Amino acid sequence: MSEPDRGDGGVRSWLGRVTDLFSGEPSDRKDLMEMVRDAADRQLVDGEVLNIIFGALTMSDMHARDIMIPRSQLVTVCADTRLEEFLPVIINSKHSRFPVIGDDLDDVKGILHAKDLLPLLLQDDWDDFDIKDCIRPATVVPESKRLNVLLQEFRSTRNHMAVVVDEYGHVSGAITIEDVVEQIVGDIEDEYDVDEESFIKELDARNFTVKATTPIDEFNEYFDTDFDANEFDTIGGVLLKQIGHLPTREETGRFGDFQFRVLAADSRRIRLLHMTRLERDA
Repeated sequence: MSEPDRGDGGVRSWLGRVTDLFSGEPSDRKDLMEMVRDAADRQLVDGEVLNIIFGALTMSDMHARDIMIPRSQLVTVCADTRLEEFLPVIINSKHSRFPVIGDDLDDVKGILHAKDLLPLLLQDDWDDFDIKDCIRPATVVPESKRLNVLLQEFRSTRNHMAVVVDEYGHVSGAITIEDVVEQIVGDIEDEYDVDEESFIKELDARNFTVKATTPIDEFNEYFDTDFDANEFDTIGGVLLKQIGHLPTREETGRFGDFQFRVLAADSRRIRLLHMTRLERDA
C-alpha cells in the first residue's frame, strides 16, 4: 500500500493562494499595491507581510537625504583627540560607529567602530595609541542615492555606515544599514534606542524629518505652533484629521505653516514625514 500523500494538498493550497494573489496583471506600481492590499483583505497575506511588501516596493523612491542622520546630530571623533578624552563620548552616545574627522566635519578621515577599542581598554598605557590604526575607510554617498541601491552596496561591501554629502561635497549627514532596513520592516528597536530623543530631526533651517508619533505638545514647543492637543495625542493624528484621509508614501500637501511629504507609511498609519517650514507673507 502506498504512503498517503501528506502535505501535497497544503502545497497546492499555497500555490493556489499565490496564483490567486497575482492572477491579474498590474499595469503599474499603484495597481500592484492595490492587488497586494486586496490580497490582505482576503487574508491571503497578513498585515505585517503587507507592510513589508509596501516598504520594499516604495523604498526605491526614497533617497539617502530622506532618512539620514543630519549633520547637526552626528556624533564624531576628532582624529587628534586622545583616547581618554573621546572615550566618554563613545560610552555616553551608545552608538557603535563614529565618523572620525580632521580639521572640520567636511574632513572625514574614516569610520571608528567602538568594538575595535575594546582590546585597548585592557592596556594600562595609552600613550602609544594612534586612532589611525583603528579607523576604517569611510563610504561616501550622495544625498540623491536611492535606498534600494544603497542597501545592495551595504550588503556587497559589508559596510554598515555611509557618510552622505551634498552636491558641493560637504557632509550632509550619515546613514546606516539599520536606517535603510527600517524603511521596509518598520522601526528596529534595541536597548539603546530612545524615541524621545529623535522625534524631530533638523535637516537645515527650514527642513525637518518628523515622526508621526511626535507628541503634539513637543511639536508645538519645537516649532512654536499651536495645534490643539485635546482630541489627538500625536502630530500624525492632527495631520490625518486636517487632510481627511490616510496619505500614502510620497504624498505631499499643506499642513498648517508646513509643506509635508510622507516618507514612510503603511496601510494603517503614517510613520515618518518630511516637513518644510513655509515662509510667512510679510
